[in-house]
Amino acid sequence: MAEKIRTVDKESWQPRTSMGIKVKSGEVTTLEEILVSGKPILETELVDILLPGMESETLLIKTTQRVTDSGKRIKFRVVTVIGDRKGHVGLGVGKSDELKPAMDYAIRDAKKHMLAIRTGCGSWECKCALHHSVTMKTVGKEGSTIVTLKPAPRGLGLAANDVVKKVLGMAGVKDVWSSAHGGKNVYNMAVATIKALDNLNLLKPRAE
Repeated sequence: MAEKIRTVDKESWQPRTSMGIKVKSGEVTTLEEILVSGKPILETELVDILLPGMESETLLIKTTQRVTDSGKRIKFRVVTVIGDRKGHVGLGVGKSDELKPAMDYAIRDAKKHMLAIRTGCGSWECKCALHHSVTMKTVGKEGSTIVTLKPAPRGLGLAANDVVKKVLGMAGVKDVWSSAHGGKNVYNMAVATIKALDNLNLLKPRAE
C-alpha cells in the first residue's frame, strides 16, 4: 500500500550544495532543471522541496542470513518505488540490520535516482490530448528481464503485472498495454520498467 513521504521544512533546511542553495532561494523550481543540468541529486531534500506530496510503495523485502563468530546475523534488503503520480518516479534499494532503517535508506536512494518521464497519448484507438498513457511503444531491459510498454486508450487501466503496475502508477501512467519476458526477479522487473519509461525521453514522437 502506498504511503505519503515525510518531507523537510524548507525554511529550516540548510542546503550543503550549490544546487541546494539555488533550490532554497527559488532560482531552481523544478526537478527537470536539475536533471537537464546533468548534476547528481546529492541532497534528498531537493526532491522533498520540489516534489511535495510524493508517495512510496515497497516492492520487495528480502532477508539474508550471515554466520559470524557471534552467531547468525539477519540483514534486510528493501526495494522501494516513489513518485508524485504526475510524471516523476524513482527506484531505490536500502540495506540494514533492521527493517525500518532499510526502508528509509531505500526511499533516500530512490530520491537520488528520480526521473521525469514524458507521458501523453500515443494510442490510435484514443488520440486524445490527455497525458494518461505512454507516447509510443518503449522497451526496457535489465538482466534477463524485458518489459515492453505500449500506448493504450483512456479507461483501459494498467494491463500489467503487480510490479510493473506499481511503478507505472507512481509515475502517473494510467493506461497502458504491457508485457514482461525473461526473469521474474522483482528488482530487475522494476528497473526494466524504469528504463522503458526513461527511454521515452530519448525517442522522437511519431509524425502525425
